[in-house]
Amino acid sequence: MNYLVLFLGCISTVGLPLFAQQGYWQQKVNYSMVVDMNVDNHQFTGEQSLEYTNNSPDTLQRVFYHLYFNAFQPESMMDVRSRTITDPDGRVMDRIFKLGPDEIGYLKVKSLKQDGTPLTFTTVGTILEVKLDKPILPNTTVGFDMQFQGQVPQQIRRSGRDNAEGVDYSMSQWYPKISEYDHHGWHANPYIGREFHGVWGDFEVKLTIDKHYTVAATGYLQNPTEVGHGYSEKKGKSKKGKLTWHFKAPNVHDFMWAADTDYKHVTTQVPGGPALHFFYIPDSATVDWESLPEYTEKAFTYMSKYFGNYPYQKYSIVQGGDGGMEYPMATLITGKRPLRSLVGVTVHELIHSWYQLVLATNESRFAWMDEGFTTFAMAEVMDYLYAQNTLPHPQINHFDAYFNLVNSGKEEPLSTHADHFNFNRAYGAAAYSKGSVFLRQLSYIIGNQHFRSGMLRYYNEWKFKHPEPDDFKRVMEKESGLELDWYFEYWINSIKTIDYSILSVSRNANSTLITLNRSGGMIMPIDLRVIYKDGSWENINIPLRIMRGHKPLEDKMKIAEAWPWTNPSYDLLLPRPLDEIESLEIDPDRQMADINHDNNLYRPGKDKSKEDS
Repeated sequence: MNYLVLFLGCISTVGLPLFAQQGYWQQKVNYSMVVDMNVDNHQFTGEQSLEYTNNSPDTLQRVFYHLYFNAFQPESMMDVRSRTITDPDGRVMDRIFKLGPDEIGYLKVKSLKQDGTPLTFTTVGTILEVKLDKPILPNTTVGFDMQFQGQVPQQIRRSGRDNAEGVDYSMSQWYPKISEYDHHGWHANPYIGREFHGVWGDFEVKLTIDKHYTVAATGYLQNPTEVGHGYSEKKGKSKKGKLTWHFKAPNVHDFMWAADTDYKHVTTQVPGGPALHFFYIPDSATVDWESLPEYTEKAFTYMSKYFGNYPYQKYSIVQGGDGGMEYPMATLITGKRPLRSLVGVTVHELIHSWYQLVLATNESRFAWMDEGFTTFAMAEVMDYLYAQNTLPHPQINHFDAYFNLVNSGKEEPLSTHADHFNFNRAYGAAAYSKGSVFLRQLSYIIGNQHFRSGMLRYYNEWKFKHPEPDDFKRVMEKESGLELDWYFEYWINSIKTIDYSILSVSRNANSTLITLNRSGGMIMPIDLRVIYKDGSWENINIPLRIMRGHKPLEDKMKIAEAWPWTNPSYDLLLPRPLDEIESLEIDPDRQMADINHDNNLYRPGKDKSKEDS
């Protein structure tokens, strides 16, 4: 038997020096749109000027645009997907298939020019395929001028008109949006109702609509006095019963707007942060909106302190949509909810401003880096807002959701593209819950101090970019001084589970031999808590040899020799007799998603099956 004796030495965990991302590039766009909305037939016309800068080292022979509204037509890919997946979204089901001609959505490009030259293009579902007149060379800028028209679909998923709560227009994914091109190539994914990806740029939008409407949107309103100071009683000039709302949004990757004739508009100011705008239809079912500004203010303050400063001067919470969905500088949420639910959906969506709308990960490929990180932070913020002090930690419910997914037999790897999960349930539990568990376990692996500083460093280094898993991993490796590729590979690319146990305990004269066992397919470092009969206790951290180090020493912690991951068992010689031990427990603070915690606890005299005298 190979005895691994406990030692107290501490391997250095000093982070590596910070350096700029080498060779990183991203495309750049500037949109200018003039849109005229006809509220009688729910159709609109638009002119779009797009300045596109190719910062890549590649020569582009063609470009692609997203035409999201085309998904809201019978026999679209989104319709077929919803009618054929085993567990369809209850908000969609077969509703698209039943839409009539005046209820469907569409975007039609009438003309498109490149630097004044007409282009050939083809509409293929929700994607416009464009053959360029001239290739776009590296480090050059071209201009595209487009005329388009659209019809707003009956509200079914996120976007559309006349939602279940009576909001007239929830206008997200409403304009022809150029696809992102990065080092992986083009991301011209057909829209089936999942996630989004976009190019960083500046937007200027002039929206003309019936003068009785109040408009909430991404960006900063440029003409408040013309449309009514404070967006309330309309003043100024109108043309044919219409008003033009002029917005500018710097350094964002999308643009959303919403409109209703009955919106109430309330504002508040986050100290040292953004102005908050609330748009909702006041009635007996939305009375809790009066309390929402106070909670939202506190949530912004908490997020900016612990996860990074919100970089814009405005954020809007807008009643609309079909649940909750994040957009730059704004969110659409359904508003007829109890206060706790209203606060929860608001908190979740505003946190997306950090993990999707500033850290613009490609959601379709890495949904867990957006939804999971947001879900993790949401648990902390809600715990703070309601003074819950949830034990053992705020994310414990996410562990339970993950366990349910594992037990269902429907789990798929986190690396699965968001559009291609076999089950909606598997996507939701993976992206949200397993993504949150990923961060909780990372904190356990590298230590909370390094985790917290690493989260801030990740935000500050990668904001206004498109980070991927390796980018996040390298930040955390530099911050902790540990190798973490093994953790990312197991948790993201596989569905292997964690299951450690106390296999046996042997009595020696003045020491105790403890044998630990790994039954699950995933490896993890171990925290073993020893409680003695005199009331004292200690934590023994057993790092993995593959980590090349260990987390910083914590209260009453000792470091044992590293566990080679090839060995299914591990022997620990504790220099205290068994008679002095009250209990032994692996991961007593539930920081690991161990699928069977029942075999983690040993109590001398009570678990005699594990004793070897």
